[in-house]
Amino acid sequence: MIPEKIVDLGKIDFGTVEVPIEEIRKINLQRFEFEQLDGIFKLLPEEQALVGYKDIRSEEFWVRGHIPGNPLLPGVLMLEAGAQLCSYYQGKFHPQDGFFGFGGLEDVRFRGAVKPGDRMILVGKAIQIHPRKSTYIVHGFVKDKMVFQATVIGVTIKKEKSG
Repeated sequence: MIPEKIVDLGKIDFGTVEVPIEEIRKINLQRFEFEQLDGIFKLLPEEQALVGYKDIRSEEFWVRGHIPGNPLLPGVLMLEAGAQLCSYYQGKFHPQDGFFGFGGLEDVRFRGAVKPGDRMILVGKAIQIHPRKSTYIVHGFVKDKMVFQATVIGVTIKKEKSG
């Protein structure tokens, strides 16, 4: 059963990026081939939600080897993109003394293929916020089709003390 959408995407202006990659980098630590979030269209703090995106490019590291001749974005990278969306929200609205990292997944379902040239829209909503562990529902879409859903659990990874 396809879950109910957590944000009405018909009300989102996909022509305006509210948070560009430069701002995401101030909170999320991933770089180079592990940056899986390209921008955020809308922050909805009153709903504890946000809508972002990842553009799927033909030169990405996985394209050559993940189904040659018919490249498909690996599911683990879909989930990583969703987790990075949640990490941004947590860091922006609930900053901790550390990094909000991947702690686990529940209720994962893949519902469609994502290929180079696609834009994957990511929607996240916090369902439990805590300084050490928080939980989010995440949905991914290509056009109007839901391609994955998951519950993402994030944990705070404390900063190492230097010296």
